Amino acid sequence: MGPDLIEYLRLLQQLKSYNNVPTELIYSLQSYTSIVYRSDVQNRFSEPMPWIGIYIALASLFCIIAIVADLLHGLRNRKLWFPCKYFTLNAASLSVIAIAMKLPVDLNNSMPGDVDQAAKLGSMGFMCTMMSNLLPALATLDSKELVTNIIALGVLVITIVVNVCIQIKTGVVSSIEVWYLFDDDYYSNSVSYYTMPIAIIYVAMLLMLLIMHACSALAILKSKQILEMKYQAAHETAMKDKELQQPGRLSVDKIKQLVSNYWIMASTGNPQFFTACSATSCASGVISAISTVLHVIVILLIVGSLGDFRSDYKWSALVILITQFIGSIVGTMAPLSRCFAALSFKLSIKWIWNNMNVFKVESYWTQTLYDLKESTMPFLSCSRKFKILLENTKVIVLSFCIGFQKTVVVTCKMIGLIPIFIVICIFICSCCWKWLKSMFNAFGIVLIKEPEQHETNKILSHYVLQLQEDAELAERTLKRISYSFERIIKKAEKQQPYNLMKLVEGYRGFRRAEKFDSHHVLSLLLEESPSCWSLPLVTLTTMAISLPNIKKDRVDCLLSGVSEGMVYVTIVEDSLNATDDHVIIQKAAQTLWLEVEIYQKWLGNKLRKPVPLANTAGQILLWLRDTAKNMVTRVESRDTKGQNDSSKFWSISASSMYRITEMILHSNHAHVDKVSPEELFEQLSSMIADIFVACLTNLPQVIAMKCHSSEIEKREASVYAAAQLLGETMQILNTIQDSELPSLNPDDLVFIVDKLGA
Repeated sequence: MGPDLIEYLRLLQQLKSYNNVPTELIYSLQSYTSIVYRSDVQNRFSEPMPWIGIYIALASLFCIIAIVADLLHGLRNRKLWFPCKYFTLNAASLSVIAIAMKLPVDLNNSMPGDVDQAAKLGSMGFMCTMMSNLLPALATLDSKELVTNIIALGVLVITIVVNVCIQIKTGVVSSIEVWYLFDDDYYSNSVSYYTMPIAIIYVAMLLMLLIMHACSALAILKSKQILEMKYQAAHETAMKDKELQQPGRLSVDKIKQLVSNYWIMASTGNPQFFTACSATSCASGVISAISTVLHVIVILLIVGSLGDFRSDYKWSALVILITQFIGSIVGTMAPLSRCFAALSFKLSIKWIWNNMNVFKVESYWTQTLYDLKESTMPFLSCSRKFKILLENTKVIVLSFCIGFQKTVVVTCKMIGLIPIFIVICIFICSCCWKWLKSMFNAFGIVLIKEPEQHETNKILSHYVLQLQEDAELAERTLKRISYSFERIIKKAEKQQPYNLMKLVEGYRGFRRAEKFDSHHVLSLLLEESPSCWSLPLVTLTTMAISLPNIKKDRVDCLLSGVSEGMVYVTIVEDSLNATDDHVIIQKAAQTLWLEVEIYQKWLGNKLRKPVPLANTAGQILLWLRDTAKNMVTRVESRDTKGQNDSSKFWSISASSMYRITEMILHSNHAHVDKVSPEELFEQLSSMIADIFVACLTNLPQVIAMKCHSSEIEKREASVYAAAQLLGETMQILNTIQDSELPSLNPDDLVFIVDKLGA
């Protein structure tokens, strides 16, 4: 029993002890025992509710952090339309949002306090803000994901709307609460008068945002097809250059221009860019701003009664209110910025005049519905009358949907007139400023000297992708996109692999040592693993760091250079050598390199003077050769079918070591004991540099391959990776181009390492 019930029973016993208390009164009071018991049980069940409120606040905080991350990402990359990178629409985000919306869907817990009512209303405002932020994220989904996530979002929003309507009906969200009938402070409560109308407004905005998401999804499906067709046409134009068809002759300037062209195509052809510039996105920004204003009004109404929380959530209701209020304020920034940024991207007199015609609905908004309307239904064995009924029903339903879609688009454009008028004022001020600047320039006073980039912008404009044929991208927007590309290159140049450059700078035209025939060494190595650079690099590095009497700083410098270079070798191999045989060798090389770099071991054997009696370079080579040979023999003696991945890895690594050491010993004949460790270390380092140069010669082709992606959702990220790779390796590529390469055909340069032994 709870303390309330115990106290109530004690009072009843005390009343029974009095003779002057009527028996009927005592029996009447005893009938309330069950009510007190249920109340006591309910109080015990509601004890965890404050911690559930903290759980709700934490879920809201996760959403806010993701929204802020998108804001910072957009500001950092100068993308004022703020693409959705972290706060996206998927199963995880919908689950977190559902937790954050616990208050609006809570039908049973009464919310009599001012803070309780404000928190419930604030949750709906926060939901409006989150939906406005999620709108561009629809463009990141493929067709199947788009349908499933829109349905999931619709179920969540409709659940919130239905539950809030029920609460309005039952009085949980209402202007009159039964608890206030016994409260002397009822008439001092100001928020209760506005709870119901504000809740109804929020319900209407949630439904409008859900409709906008559904309409945007239909437009995205068609717009991706249009953008894909235009991208393929621009891709063919970009690849017409004859030099691009000969990867071995690609200069750094040519590959930079190619990446710049693809950056323009990926940026303007980004589905998120289209969605952020659409009428629905602009309208959602306005709705988000209105919901935030309502949220601020609610906070102002209860600012004098922040301690009035009477629900089971207790003090946690205030935590939820403050957290979601901050989320609404911060979350409104991105939708509003998208709204004004979208207008500035295409800002011109012609564009403004066209958009003032709000009754014009572009074809991509309704084309998907028209295609469904004209398509045939897959009938099974059914009667002719039933087929006619289904077909007529389909036509009627889709005709209604087309009309409804047009109505939504027109409504969104009418809502979008609000920021358009603001932008017109800014545009007029900008024109006045340009006119004043030209007047001053006419008198010889130069206020701001702008660089001449008209020719460059004219070339880049050929790669701008637009949904509408008559649409034109503002010149300032094209400059901004070009500037963002230059920023990526300059930022990547600060991350260049300096240790690798030191290693490669010692290379001069594939020069070879006189004592060791490196041509034969590399030829023997590549007989079984053509076009694989990582394994010989790891093997040669293993030999170099195992030599005695080599200064530690030289070994560390070599390890650092190879470590930096292996990153780019892996990129090249993954791009050019994707066969199963190459993949097995590459995995073996990666596993072996981890052991060599971190633990200074080779297949479990310690390097750096591995055996006590091996004090010369020749003895080290002999020990490595014999150890590798024993490993190969031991692995081959086992059943080949029973070999696991570890056995294959040992076999590949040991075979590579045996072939290289055997060839070096054979090339040196009987003078191996006379070779100093320093001399052998120099020769091995030279061979390592040669292989790096051979591999990195393919980087221009790899960068060109990364520019083109078949998936429209990943296209911008792919071009970004190509630009990042170009910036990091630009100095190395210039060094390689300035070197004297062997006289090979351009096609042979792609796999130049195969020709080293020719």
